[in-house]
Amino acid sequence: MSTVEIEEKSVEEAIETACQRLNLSADQLEIEIVSQGSSGIFGIGTRKAKILVSPKESGDDTSLEEAREILENILAHIQVPTTVQATWAEDRIKLDISSNGSGLLIGKRGQTLQSLQLIVNKIYNRQASKKAHIVVDTENYRERRRKALTEVALNLGNRAKKSGKPAASSPLSSHDRRIIHLALKNDRKVRTQSKGDGALRKVVVFPVRKEHSGEKQTTSRNS
Repeated sequence: MSTVEIEEKSVEEAIETACQRLNLSADQLEIEIVSQGSSGIFGIGTRKAKILVSPKESGDDTSLEEAREILENILAHIQVPTTVQATWAEDRIKLDISSNGSGLLIGKRGQTLQSLQLIVNKIYNRQASKKAHIVVDTENYRERRRKALTEVALNLGNRAKKSGKPAASSPLSSHDRRIIHLALKNDRKVRTQSKGDGALRKVVVFPVRKEHSGEKQTTSRNS
């Protein structure tokens, strides 16, 4: 909204008028006093007080706009029509992409989406005054992936408990391995451990012997 000029008998009355006109409280306004006004002498030479007001820019809205613009600039290089919606999800900024080419944006096992998220976070937190963690998503992929991996984790846990032997997942990213670890964190009959190198790293679920069930250990979720 552009700046509004208001004149009243006093600065206090001008501010009150500004609050009523913009439907905002005084602490939500940027106020510049142009003239304090003057009552003159015997009513002669009276000048009204003049102020310039505009709504204060919300830091939250600014953060959302900055993050959205960064992602939109990146997506502009992809030959797929997209729109980006930015919202706050608790203490995180969520950027949700709408597109008819979501498969291209997601990539194999979400790798492209994860790369977009990494780039946006690096650019945003390098230039923004207010740091934030940004989540990039499209068509609720991340929640669907989390549910699918949780199901994989439960199946691995059941296999390990029934067979008494370790059960391993397929190679997973560090983000996906973390979901597996978290899904089985409270199951005292199994323990999880990441094994392998690089892109071949996977989660192995081990059955816990009864005598050691009270000493269940889980490796670092990001390992």
